[in-house]
Amino acid sequence: MATITTPRSAPPRADLNGTLNRPDSEFGADQRAPTPQGWGNAGPLALLAFAVVTFMLSMINAKAISAGVTPVVLSVGLFFGGGTQLIAGLIQLRSGNTFQGVLFSSFGAFWIALAAFLQWFVKGVPASQVGHSLGLLLYAFGMLAAVMLAASFRTSRVVVGALCVLVATFFLLAAGNYGAHAGLIKIGGITGIVVAAIATYLALAELCEFSYGRAVLPVWPLAKP
Repeated sequence: MATITTPRSAPPRADLNGTLNRPDSEFGADQRAPTPQGWGNAGPLALLAFAVVTFMLSMINAKAISAGVTPVVLSVGLFFGGGTQLIAGLIQLRSGNTFQGVLFSSFGAFWIALAAFLQWFVKGVPASQVGHSLGLLLYAFGMLAAVMLAASFRTSRVVVGALCVLVATFFLLAAGNYGAHAGLIKIGGITGIVVAAIATYLALAELCEFSYGRAVLPVWPLAKP
C-alpha cells in the first residue's frame, strides 16, 4: 500500500525565538535549532510560570493582599511555578540551551522547596527559628541568582535588568525574614512585582518573536553579531 508523506517545514532559524539565548561566542555552542523530534523553546512557559507565582507571593509580601491567601500561592508555586518551570528548564537543557536550562530548573526547584517547606516542614522548626530558616533559603538562592547574573551579560539588557532586580529581591526578603524586618519584606514584595512584570515582558517578547517570525518587543541584545 502506498503511503502519503506530508512535507515537514524547516525548523526555525537559530537566531529567532531567542531573547534569552541568542548565539554568541560565550554561549554559542549551546544554541541550536529545535531537534527533529520537535522540541520547541520552553523559555516563555518557564518565564510565565515564574512570573505568575512571583506576582502572587509578592502581592502578599508587599501587603497588597491578606496573607490568608497563602495556601493558594503555595499550590500554584508547587505545581506551576515549581513543577512547570523545572520541566521547562529540563526541556531547555535537552534542546542545548544551558543558560536557560540552569536558570529555569534552579528556580523551579526553588519554588518546589519553598512550597514544601511552608506546607510540610516548617512545623519541625522552632517558632523562633522560622525566620532564620526562610532567610537561609533566600540567601542561598540569592547567591545562585547572583551567579546567573554574572553569566548573563551576553544575553540582553532586559534579562540583565531582570536578574539584577531578582538578586535585590532575594536579599531584601532574606534580610527581612532573617532579622524580622517587616519594612524590608514589603520592599522586597514591591521589587518582586517588578521582577514578575519583566519576566512577563520577556515571555511576551519570545512568543511574539516566534509567532510573527521577527522581533516585535525590544530586549536590546548584548551579544556581538
